[in-house]
Amino acid sequence: MLGVIFICFWHPLSGAPWRKEQTQDLQRVLRAVDGDIPLVLVSGNHDVGNVPTPETIAEFQQTWGDDYFSFWVGGVLFLVLNSQFLYDASGCPALKRAQDQWLEQQLGVAGQRKCQHAIVFQHIPLFLHSIDEDDDYFNLTTAVRKEMADKFTRAGIKAVFSGHYHRNAGGIYQNLDMVVSSAIGCQLGKDTHGLRVVVVTAEKIIHRYYSLAELSERGIEDDLMDLMKKK
Repeated sequence: MLGVIFICFWHPLSGAPWRKEQTQDLQRVLRAVDGDIPLVLVSGNHDVGNVPTPETIAEFQQTWGDDYFSFWVGGVLFLVLNSQFLYDASGCPALKRAQDQWLEQQLGVAGQRKCQHAIVFQHIPLFLHSIDEDDDYFNLTTAVRKEMADKFTRAGIKAVFSGHYHRNAGGIYQNLDMVVSSAIGCQLGKDTHGLRVVVVTAEKIIHRYYSLAELSERGIEDDLMDLMKKK
């Protein structure tokens, strides 16, 4: 039977002027989640700003915890990045340098292949469809995305999971799976409200986006088992 190991949220808030009320509402809802299921929160532009500052980072940390960190689950290394530093760190260059130094150390661990898989969570996608696509509000600039993608592939990162686009998208760069998931809330495309379920085994990483309607109408275990057999 498949079990929930942890739940990951990408930028939980939509920003001012309702931040205080949104924070209280989300914290109230999250308190109802089974206490045995860890919650992983990934900071985004509506949490720390398109151009983050030491003040917005401090506010996020005080409310939700670290804005970048790593953790292990069952031999899998997960890296959570603050991708706003990769988008525009002009307001907090020292904080970006600190994440850069930390990331190099973490990628060194992944590169030693001491983990079964290494996976990255970040709010802004490296790219939406292709590593060579045009720069856009919803992706990282060409120079940054190629630098980061090459670092990830050299270290053996298998997948990067992102949000930000409010639509499902993604692509492959070398052996790196760039997965962009739509939102459980606001939709900007034709996808419906939903979430992505990810299953990690010793051999593979599989995932699928499910609408809330699908989740309420039927279970997903049989479907995921079928996906595991096909891939």
